[in-house]
Amino acid sequence: MIALVLTAAGVLLALSPYWPARIGGVFLLGAMYTHTVELQHQCLHHSAFLRPRLHRIIGIPLGIPLFVGYSHYRIRHLQHHRYLGTPQDSEFFGFDTRKPVTWGALFREMFNFGRILVVLGEVVRSIRGTWAYDLGEIPERRRREVMSEYRIMGLCLLAAVAASFAGFGEQVLLLWALPLLVAVPLHFIVELPEHILCDNSSTDVLRNTRTITGSRFSTWYTNGNNLHVEHHAAMSVPINRLPERHSMAREMAVHTHRGYPAFFRLIAQEAQRNRKAGRTAGADQ
Repeated sequence: MIALVLTAAGVLLALSPYWPARIGGVFLLGAMYTHTVELQHQCLHHSAFLRPRLHRIIGIPLGIPLFVGYSHYRIRHLQHHRYLGTPQDSEFFGFDTRKPVTWGALFREMFNFGRILVVLGEVVRSIRGTWAYDLGEIPERRRREVMSEYRIMGLCLLAAVAASFAGFGEQVLLLWALPLLVAVPLHFIVELPEHILCDNSSTDVLRNTRTITGSRFSTWYTNGNNLHVEHHAAMSVPINRLPERHSMAREMAVHTHRGYPAFFRLIAQEAQRNRKAGRTAGADQ
């Protein structure tokens, strides 16, 4: 409900005749498009509703603004839970946590708008009926579900193009295109803490995953994504029940932080350390 209210407020602000309000609306919509993907994540685990069917019905539209296909994401994400800490790990969003943390890598992934082009390719293959899963075998029924959802996404894109030609291009720009410029880097920031600088060669969730206490706001905004050790240890537990496990996770997990500032300081220190190491290596050569 809060997300709906804030999204509606973002729409009203973005369509305001006053530019400061429009800028605020664009940023608010981008923030909400990131938040809805975190809500979609809970739907993937079928822990949001009592009726299983509702998870896909609600999950599909939650991901469309940020070009995230529900069933494709679900297949990859459940494999990620199964294979975390192994070469078969298949996380859907992808900063490679096995590579060194550098300023350049962080910048490239934060502003990786090329992911949208990849999704457009998935849409085209789905329309043609040639879409295929690239990380193993999946049932034909799942494949058809993925294709149907990408086709829905394609229809939304066509509707946006048609609206633009019909004279509503400014509205499309303010309500979707420009908020994406905010949502893509913001989503990267939300996802980054999960496994980076953890022991990615271990299958022990207490070693390969991070938990962050966070504030009430950050826990709400990330929909409990800060409690990631707790989530990987019991992925079927509803997100709202994860805080009950946090004290135990803080006691037992290797990678814990009291808040997000501590985590981002760690990332900055690591990137700076690698920058200095690269300079030293270059000087030695």
